[in-house]
Amino acid sequence: MPVTPTRWLAEYAWLPEHAEPTPDVLIEVEDGRITALTPLLGTGGPPAGIEVLRDATRLPGLTLPGLSNVHSHAFHRALRGRTHGGRGDFWTWRDQMYAIADRLDPDTYLALARAVYAEMALAGITCVGEFHYLHHRPDGGAYADPNAMGAALVEAAAHAGVRLTLLDTCYLTSSVDGQALAGPQRRFGDGDATRWAERASAFQPADPHARVGAAVHSVRAVPADQLRTVADWARERQAPLHVHLSEQPAENDECRAVHGRTPTALLAEHGVLGPDTTAVHATHPTSGDLTLLGESRTGVCLCPTTERDLADGIGPARRMADVGIRLSLGSDSHAVIDLFEEARAVELDERLRTRRRGHFAPVDLLTAASTAGHAALGWADAGRIAVGARADLVTVRLDSARTAGVPPVGVFFAAAAADVEQVVVDGRVVVAEGQHLSVDVPAELSAAIEAVTPA
Repeated sequence: MPVTPTRWLAEYAWLPEHAEPTPDVLIEVEDGRITALTPLLGTGGPPAGIEVLRDATRLPGLTLPGLSNVHSHAFHRALRGRTHGGRGDFWTWRDQMYAIADRLDPDTYLALARAVYAEMALAGITCVGEFHYLHHRPDGGAYADPNAMGAALVEAAAHAGVRLTLLDTCYLTSSVDGQALAGPQRRFGDGDATRWAERASAFQPADPHARVGAAVHSVRAVPADQLRTVADWARERQAPLHVHLSEQPAENDECRAVHGRTPTALLAEHGVLGPDTTAVHATHPTSGDLTLLGESRTGVCLCPTTERDLADGIGPARRMADVGIRLSLGSDSHAVIDLFEEARAVELDERLRTRRRGHFAPVDLLTAASTAGHAALGWADAGRIAVGARADLVTVRLDSARTAGVPPVGVFFAAAAADVEQVVVDGRVVVAEGQHLSVDVPAELSAAIEAVTPA
């Protein structure tokens, strides 16, 4: 159904290629697209006598393009606050994550993902990339619909009012040397990459808010001789291709021991890298790895809040950008769902790593959180407040306890997800006055998490 033409007057709007926000911008939308942008003179409100402003809705604060969460594992949200009571590392955390994975089915996953995606909408996220490998029953057998779990995620995103790129993930082995999947991992696998491709090909959602991409879970999970099958599947469909890369030093060491090269070099050798590929984390690359990523125009999705939560380390973000790697952002394990926090962490973590300030300008952080993220998920027509782009508009308060007195250009160093006041996705209001219009997010999160958490 066509969307009614709408006019919004943003107190400030961050327009493409502008180093800082523009005051008093009239944004006109029809059928989910931005049809006109009119920056008005002055900062004191609309000039008198402009007829077109009479039915424009005022947007106090700063209006940003929709934010994009490039890397999500929706079910990890059930672990928030439950995995911090003792010592350990990524591998001990993973055991707790598997316990949750073992308890999910299509119905409980729908309920949990619906609430998680709605929490994302509250944070200004209009598009999410779901790195999806919970394909089968806990014993590894297929559901009657082999893509029932993926269908639940697509439905969940529709309920939450956000767009979804379902990154159907190939996950075949438990280690770089090809050990078989065991325990909860059994539900991840399809046997081999050919059977993975057959199942993934059978799932083609007609929903306009969703599209399907591909993922190689990691070099631990897909044998070298099957990497190209996944890459070719994605390229034939002009679909995004994502891969966990060098998240842990152990992954690098094991790959060198088995293959005599780094994970990045192995992926390059088998055709995985390229302009439609996004490497997730890339926390521990060598200088040669950075060259391969830059020359192949492979993107990198940084997930700073998860990388610090799991004690993974700090990736070399500035060096990545300097060799031409486009950076995007994800909340990954959802220890935090806040793209403002992810964005400023790119700069602040780089300060910790180098003991120097001033690595990324505010507009660079905005680009990573919006334009680059949408492109990495296959939605190149989103993530910009521009004529012809999808009408995704996120309005952030400039009068909260966090943002009062902060100039609009400083919002990524001050605001939090709680400062998001209104969210529009494809021209439709999903969040108003800081509340989701169709999902009781706290109540649904509580119920969904209780249903899947071991006693």
